[in-house]
Amino acid sequence: MMPTPYPLEEELGMRYYASDTPGIGGRLRSKPEDFLVEEIPLPISDPDGPYLICRLTKTNWELQRAVKEIAKRLGISHRRIAWSGTKDKNAVTTQFISIYDVSPEAVAQVHLKDISLEVVGRSQHSLTLGGLAGNRFDIVIRDCIPEGLSERVREATEATSAGIPNYYGLQRFGVVRPVTHIVGERILKGDYEGAAVAYIGRPYPQESEEAQRARRNFTETGDARAALAELPVQMTYERAMANHLVANPGDYAGALRALPPKLLSLLVSAFQSYLFNCALSGRIDAGMSLSEPEVGDRLLFQNGREDIVSARNRQAALMQIRRGRCRIAIFIPGSEPMAPYGRMDEIMQELMEKWEIGAGDFDRTSRFVETAFAGVLRPITLSADVQAEVSDESARLRFTLPPGHYATTVCREYMKADPYVMI
Repeated sequence: MMPTPYPLEEELGMRYYASDTPGIGGRLRSKPEDFLVEEIPLPISDPDGPYLICRLTKTNWELQRAVKEIAKRLGISHRRIAWSGTKDKNAVTTQFISIYDVSPEAVAQVHLKDISLEVVGRSQHSLTLGGLAGNRFDIVIRDCIPEGLSERVREATEATSAGIPNYYGLQRFGVVRPVTHIVGERILKGDYEGAAVAYIGRPYPQESEEAQRARRNFTETGDARAALAELPVQMTYERAMANHLVANPGDYAGALRALPPKLLSLLVSAFQSYLFNCALSGRIDAGMSLSEPEVGDRLLFQNGREDIVSARNRQAALMQIRRGRCRIAIFIPGSEPMAPYGRMDEIMQELMEKWEIGAGDFDRTSRFVETAFAGVLRPITLSADVQAEVSDESARLRFTLPPGHYATTVCREYMKADPYVMI
């Protein structure tokens, strides 16, 4: 295992690479067409359902903004549109959305630059996050280090096939402003003012100077009216929160609720993602294997079944892991009390104690956000059969991942580069 040299990855708990081979460097997304994502849907078949299922293809669009624009063209609330996965902005992405109670004819009248919508069916139910079979990726990494490029790509491909740390990627925490987990932590503690100030006011160096200045001024003064005048017009969410504070001084909880419900829930779950990353790195710190189970480890099988490794079943568990039938997993806490079984549960409990957050905080936040935050198991390794090609100073990677796994985590293993060149 090689430790990352990048402070931002350290900050987000992404502290290790699986292989010790030097990275290929390079840059992701030199143009959106270098990062192609195609969602693999679950079967859809119900001609009488009230939800219209559409294939959405977009280039260089942030999903929430695309949904708002589509809703505006349809003359409906954006809350009537749902999806199974949040895709990258700086990319060409194909995914599915459900729209409640609209006609195919209305959808056909939606015309937006770099967006296409195609009706593919109907359903009795709205799409839900994670309700997909997986995603196919076709990615080009350009301007790689030319020395030994083929050999470095080969070794990274072998590592990825064997299994790499299944970290939540940078975009889970905010691409330009990795702040979502910070806001989520403050929401969980009931510090709505701190959460709102962090969301509106915390600047990051990748932003424009105008945006950074507006954020700094709001942090220092708390003046929502001045922030509304200074925040760039494209910062629609921050402006919606500031506008609420102008009309309702001091109502920071209401300002947070000015955000789309899905975004608000993502802020909280981002903190859960941060806990997972930290716990996974903690396992590596402790010298524990990613592929060989220890007594007390949790197992997650391909069919969703769960089990606990014991002294009696440890060898059987090892065989099941090697056959690809299950993986070691970490329990990410939520509103349900966690019964500790092994060292990984202890590491997670130590993290929860460090942040002074417990199951009751998730329960209260579930009511505030109107979204359940139950505990969930996540595998500690990600493996993929990557089809890799090298051409001049570029590498092309084609692979498929299950829902909730990050292509940038795969690319990170190859590149070992500053995370900001992967956005």
